[in-house]
Amino acid sequence: MSTKKKPAPKPEPKKEDPKALKVAQQPTETPADALAHTSLRPTVQAALTLLEVNKNFGELSINALVADLAKQCELANSGDLSRAESLLTAQAHTLDAIFNSLARRSALNMGEYINAAETYMRVALKAQAQCRATLETLAAIKNPQPVAFVRQANIAHGPQQVNNGGAAEASRAGTSENQPSKVLEHQHGERLDFGTAGAAGGADSTLETVGAVNRPQDASG
Repeated sequence: MSTKKKPAPKPEPKKEDPKALKVAQQPTETPADALAHTSLRPTVQAALTLLEVNKNFGELSINALVADLAKQCELANSGDLSRAESLLTAQAHTLDAIFNSLARRSALNMGEYINAAETYMRVALKAQAQCRATLETLAAIKNPQPVAFVRQANIAHGPQQVNNGGAAEASRAGTSENQPSKVLEHQHGERLDFGTAGAAGGADSTLETVGAVNRPQDASG
C-alpha cells in the first residue's frame, strides 16, 4: 500500500520590521553615504517624529509614513493645497477646544484660587491667539493678495523740466571771480589799444602861472 507524501509547508514570509527604514543606495554610494542622504530627507525626519508622537496608535510603519508624506509633498508642489487647508482647519478647531477647556478651568478657580485662574486664562488666551493666526493663514491661502509689480518709469522720452538755477548761479559766480572782465578787452567789437596816446580834449587846457598877490605887510590892516 503506497502512501503519499504531504507537501512541505511553505515558509512564512519574513515579517518586515515596521521601524526598519528602507534606504535606496546608488551604485556610486557607500552604505554610510546612502544613510546620510536619506536622513536629510524632510519626509524621513517627519516620519521619525510621527512615530514618537503617535505611539497611542500602536505600531506604525515608518516606510508607509515616508511614502504618504512624499505624496502630500508632491501634491503641494503641484499647487494642490487641499490637504494643507484641511490641516489648518482641523488645527484651528483643536486650538479652539484647548482655549475653551482652559477658559473653563480658569472660571472654576476664579473665586478662590486667583493665581491658578490667571495661569489657566493666560494659556487659554495663547491658544486663542494661535487659533486666530491659523485661521488667518487659512484665509491667506484661500484668498491670496495680489502682488503689485512696480516698474520703473522711463521719463527720458517725455518732456522734462530741469531746474538748475542754483547750480547755474553758483557756476556763474565762480567764473566771474576767476575770469577777467571782457569789457576791458572788447568794446563794440574793437580791442582797446593802450600803446597810442589820445588827443587832448577841451578839458585838458594848459594852466597859466598865477600872478603875484599884493598883500599888506600888517595882517591886522
